Amino acid sequence: MNVNGALEVLDRMRLPNGAYTASVSDDYNYVWIRDVVYTVIPFINDPSNRYEKAYHALFDLFQTYEWKIDIHTVQKPQFLFEHIHARYSTELKELPDEWGHAQNDAVGAFLWGVGEGYRHGKKVIRNQRDLEIVQKLVNYLECLQYWQSEDNGMWEENIEIHSSSIGACVAGLNSVKMLVNVKEELIKKGEETLRFLLPRESYSKETDLALLSLIYPYRLVDREIALEILKNVTERLERTNGCIRYEKDLYYNDGQEAEWCFGLPWLGLCYLELGMMNKVNEYIDKTKMIIPENWEVPELYIGGSNIPNGNTPLAWSVSLSYLFLTKTSMIRTEQIT
Repeated sequence: MNVNGALEVLDRMRLPNGAYTASVSDDYNYVWIRDVVYTVIPFINDPSNRYEKAYHALFDLFQTYEWKIDIHTVQKPQFLFEHIHARYSTELKELPDEWGHAQNDAVGAFLWGVGEGYRHGKKVIRNQRDLEIVQKLVNYLECLQYWQSEDNGMWEENIEIHSSSIGACVAGLNSVKMLVNVKEELIKKGEETLRFLLPRESYSKETDLALLSLIYPYRLVDREIALEILKNVTERLERTNGCIRYEKDLYYNDGQEAEWCFGLPWLGLCYLELGMMNKVNEYIDKTKMIIPENWEVPELYIGGSNIPNGNTPLAWSVSLSYLFLTKTSMIRTEQIT
């Protein structure tokens, strides 16, 4: 399998401003903050400038809407549109459609990616203005009281307290505390909520695919909790073409829940994080089964069918598949030599 095909697909979704469209389909021709963060993880050790250019685009976006951030560092948003939006046009402008914009995990993911990029020597921070945005986003999460803030979560749906959202914020705050002022109490409050909630995703969901983020890429939970999350996801959510997001998910449900392709490489990355190589090898094979020859990995297969939906390729699916297979290829090479 030619993994470079993945880069060709991702480059087709890379916008002139450096961000990425989630997909080339009419339904998904938008920029999601979270999708961009996950899409560029493979480039964090890459000599190209794809990683930093994506973050520069997001910094420019935040500077455009800095007035909104300023308001909500002192006053909690009351309506969804007042939150930092999760989805934008390809020109990085807010959209007027009603949407589940209360997605604290997107802000946490961005902060995490900034700190990770900085640690890896990426010039994600261009100047003092960028640092000011980072500080204001930290203050935004504090104003929200993210550790007890109900939000739409990773899947942009029902409003409740989500472990994956709180975890993303904890990871993000930890990641940028060397760059800006982050009160330790701010991190501890999130950690306390996670101790109470985990391994559940929320009061309504015992398990959810979004929980994998706390293992990879955020590396936030101890081994015992990680294994419990993985057990729940594999036993209850894993299917042939991917993983369902959660039980009774209605999105593209045609008698059964839709199977999200990136669930398989994501599970593989989590097992790799835990050093469980037998499971890693199992998910290498499973991942290869869902990657077409042209590397246009779909978002999902419609529930109860072998038919992908129209959001093909999905940048996030291509990226996690590429990341997992390249990481494991390097490990196998090192073992042989």
